[in-house]
Amino acid sequence: MIRCFLRVPFSVDAVPPIDVDSPCSRVLSASAVAAALLLMSVHGHAESKFTDSEDGAFDLSNLLLTHRGVLPVPTLITEPAVGYGLGLGLLYFSLPKKSADAPDDSKAPPNITGLGGFATGTHSWGAGLMHFHTWDDDHIRYLGLIGKVGLHLNYYGIQNQPRAYQLDGIAVVQQVLFRIGNSHWYVGPRYTFFDASTRFDSTIPAGIRQFERDQRVAKGGVVVDYDTRDNMFYPSSGTYAELEADLARGGLGSSTNFQEQTARVYQWIPLSKSWVLGLRADTGFSQGNIPFFAQPYVSLRGVCDAKFQDSNQLTAEAEIRWNATPRWSVLGFGGAGKAYGHLHSFSDAPTAFGFGTGFRYLVARKLGVTMGIDVAHGPGQNAFYVQVGSAWR
Repeated sequence: MIRCFLRVPFSVDAVPPIDVDSPCSRVLSASAVAAALLLMSVHGHAESKFTDSEDGAFDLSNLLLTHRGVLPVPTLITEPAVGYGLGLGLLYFSLPKKSADAPDDSKAPPNITGLGGFATGTHSWGAGLMHFHTWDDDHIRYLGLIGKVGLHLNYYGIQNQPRAYQLDGIAVVQQVLFRIGNSHWYVGPRYTFFDASTRFDSTIPAGIRQFERDQRVAKGGVVVDYDTRDNMFYPSSGTYAELEADLARGGLGSSTNFQEQTARVYQWIPLSKSWVLGLRADTGFSQGNIPFFAQPYVSLRGVCDAKFQDSNQLTAEAEIRWNATPRWSVLGFGGAGKAYGHLHSFSDAPTAFGFGTGFRYLVARKLGVTMGIDVAHGPGQNAFYVQVGSAWR
């Protein structure tokens, strides 16, 4: 579950909505989508800042960039791990000065400042502030995040039976990446801190080692990124890969010592002018005395986050997209994963799976920002997710 605030949601490489791959990250604006659909039907009467001069369609690019507008993101939370709820995010976009006059294919990604909060029917809540910034024509990428959460969650353990617990805490993430020459490679440090308090409603479940109610997770590590995507929000071609190696030690502020390595690779392959194939591989490995809530877990649409959680995880997913028009796209997806290492061996670990369909509308062409909905089926449940951009963060 710690991925909700410790695994950077607004990742420097793929600035998503405020959570980016977690209960907090499946948080996007249903009401904003509805409003967009309504406005699109009457775009001919809207002011020019709500339309695109290229095709006359409803578009927020001019509002967000030229008019320095703030994008309000009323949110409908649909992540099964924390229940249904509502929230609000405010996103402010600006273009880096040095790249404002550069050709389209060489512009740096926009700077983004975000402020948001949410609450759900399970009495889970959270609030956070983030900032993503680039300098020197995208040769330096910075990400900062601070947030506070109070989450009511389930731990599934050896028997794969839900045991309710509460997780409260404050999280801070700081990351700076530097481009290697003029290549597509970035490298730099990341520091993550989470001051956590956990409480189970009953006895401590079997399988949790050295349970401590109050713990601090403080990790320092090195991040290596490779990025050739044509757009950071909703790519149609290119590759994004990230490798991260972290150490949690007392000298960094951690209550326990452990190591963690993660790797994820996303590939978008244009099959034709209208069809795009997406491939995803995601792995996480840990060693040492890692807190149970910070362990790697399988994250898939249709799968309750942290239901499949252990010392290690492997996940694969594919997505096919049909660009029906320059603005509208329809997609289908499916994937599977396993969590193993402490509670289960790889061969004995249950397999998580999720598949479904969805759509997107290009709501800000100059930024490449899309909005839409995904509907998914997983083990014993159905779920839907209102999405801004790609579901892969």
